[in-house]
Amino acid sequence: MKKRDRLIIVLLVFLMCGYFLYPTMKWYTAVPQATKDLASGSNEQIREYARGQATRDLRTIKDLVVSDASTEVPAEFTYLEANAKTNYKAMKKNVPSWNIETLCAGFYTEKDMFDTIEQHYRSTIVEVKNLSNNVLQLGLDLKGGMSILLDADTSAYEVKVGKSISSSELKTLVNQDIEILKNRIDQFGVSEPEIRLQGDNQILIEIPGASDPERVNSFLQGKGSLLFQIVDQELTTKLNDYFTQNPTEAYSETGAIQQPDFLPAGKVAVGYYTKDSYGIDELKQFVVLDSEVGLDGIHLESAQTGTNGITGQPVVNFHLDSAGGDAFYKFTSTHVSESMAVVMDGKVKSIATINEPIRQDVQISGFSNTEASDLAIVLRTAALPIELIVSSQQAVGATLGEDAVAAGLKAILIGLSLVVLFMFVYYGLSGLVADLALIFNLVIMLAVLSALHFTLTLTSIAGLILTLGMAVDANVIIYERIREELALKKSSQASIRAGFGKAFWTIMDANITTIIAAIVLSQLGSSSVKGFANTLAIGIISSLFTSLFVSHLIFDATVTDKEGAKLHMGRRKK
Repeated sequence: MKKRDRLIIVLLVFLMCGYFLYPTMKWYTAVPQATKDLASGSNEQIREYARGQATRDLRTIKDLVVSDASTEVPAEFTYLEANAKTNYKAMKKNVPSWNIETLCAGFYTEKDMFDTIEQHYRSTIVEVKNLSNNVLQLGLDLKGGMSILLDADTSAYEVKVGKSISSSELKTLVNQDIEILKNRIDQFGVSEPEIRLQGDNQILIEIPGASDPERVNSFLQGKGSLLFQIVDQELTTKLNDYFTQNPTEAYSETGAIQQPDFLPAGKVAVGYYTKDSYGIDELKQFVVLDSEVGLDGIHLESAQTGTNGITGQPVVNFHLDSAGGDAFYKFTSTHVSESMAVVMDGKVKSIATINEPIRQDVQISGFSNTEASDLAIVLRTAALPIELIVSSQQAVGATLGEDAVAAGLKAILIGLSLVVLFMFVYYGLSGLVADLALIFNLVIMLAVLSALHFTLTLTSIAGLILTLGMAVDANVIIYERIREELALKKSSQASIRAGFGKAFWTIMDANITTIIAAIVLSQLGSSSVKGFANTLAIGIISSLFTSLFVSHLIFDATVTDKEGAKLHMGRRKK
């Protein structure tokens, strides 16, 4: 391969590293801690914050108008000018010079200004929240995270099966739940979750980092409950009129939707929910459904997300087994032209008209992209053998925290400095090439870990340190081979070519065996061991690239065979 082509490859790798490291660098250097704390909160907390800030700012603006309407717009409110300018143009008015009065006149109503301010604060936090999903996170031992304790609902299970359950059966069911939860959380994308049995009927889950509590709960408690039921339009209209006239009758003291006396047997009142701008379920209306279930999620064989070719909306496509397909075909054949509700965990998520009988391939909509993806995962991983109840959920403080991170960084810097110094002293200017490759190796490792949204734990830091110590081995082998060739009075370029060629398989053999060991550890080890193994494997691959490719390129680009030119390889052995 030509030097120019190799240089392009190295530059592309460097640019990709910068691209993947940028979110991590921005998160840890440019985002204030207070903003990080807000972004790590629940959607309800973000909504409360945005609305609270909007209320405060709107009051401040109104006070400024009362005190002096000609006051210049304060710097913190200048973002409103763009919206006001758009509104002026929509009202076919000339855009005036800005002061606090003309700014307020640029909004149709006070509610319009409030919504704009709220959107400003919401989008700021949501942007930071999205940024946090693309950074190199610290693990539970370094940063803290979520600790969730789940109890097996033995009472509900015994009612379902109609008999009592023994302790051994309970333990088997809970272990099956653990396997399903591991599968769900792995697909969810949380790095290094710790899921283990506690006692006979409890599951302890520790998730590092600031995961979204609502989304985590949907994975932990999701039962794969997806039902199709017929909507009674006449009773639905009557129910909504009744609750509008009697709002205090809509809910019980526990918050459950009331079942009015005028609903006959075989009918049930539920809520139809849509997501608001914060991703929170918001009641749109009440719906009356037939108690008869047209399809249960247990007949599901596969589920995938997709996009409607006409509307562009996210959909979930799933395939039923033969029994489910026959039952659903019979059900939909009976109710052609009627409205059918898609009910997920007791909430109506979508209502559609049955235009024709449906058999095994079903497509449902009414979900956001995230919700559609999550639903597919929950359904794909099946229902939990025994339902779980959240006993406790709390934030966990870091057991090691800043001191451990500082110690780890100090160890990396000291180790890196010693290696750099040794290579320079022993191999002279050529040692600087190895040092440059070593630093590039560290950059690549961090970039890959960041791109994979890896969670950095104390064991992962140990893997980084070990990899940096091992990464220089390949350069030592290459340099010693080059020295041997130079001792045979070969030219500099010939020595470099022979040194890299003869060292190639020696380096590959040594590193391939280590990679195999790392792969085995990552598959069979505990979560902490997996962190070490994954970091080690990534480091080995990146060190092979930097030592065999990057170092070779630097030598080829800087060393010539001009008469008198020498390759600086330090002191040679006599």
